[in-house]
Amino acid sequence: MKIRLTKEFNFEMSHVLHNYDGLCKNIHGHSYRLFVTVMGEPINDKNNPKNGMVMDFGNLKTIVFSEIVDRMDHALVVPKDSEMRSFLIQCNTKLVITDYQPTCENLLIDFAKRISAQLPNGVKLARLCLYETASSYAEWLYEDNDL
Repeated sequence: MKIRLTKEFNFEMSHVLHNYDGLCKNIHGHSYRLFVTVMGEPINDKNNPKNGMVMDFGNLKTIVFSEIVDRMDHALVVPKDSEMRSFLIQCNTKLVITDYQPTCENLLIDFAKRISAQLPNGVKLARLCLYETASSYAEWLYEDNDL
């Protein structure tokens, strides 16, 4: 029997969209809500301290914090081809330079790769949902992608 587990994470992040034709070309921030869903079969071993679990929520939290939250929380995310990059590198700020335009969609692709690489055997990333605002989000689903 496959079971899905979901844990919610929150972080603050600012970004700038290079060459965008709207307001988001300016540096701006969001209060992100990230829902991470993993899938697997519960462990069936009475000698295993994780018996009955697909994965310990604490272990999932550790992975997501190390791969996403600690890296992105209160950071300014800038694509490497942005004209602002060279100036911002000189500033005393938490800066993350990406190889991609830091849209909600592209962030999810990056997050999916990072989280999937850290999951234990038998556990797959099933879904990511990233809210950029209270009413706007992007979603990544395992069945739609090859990892």
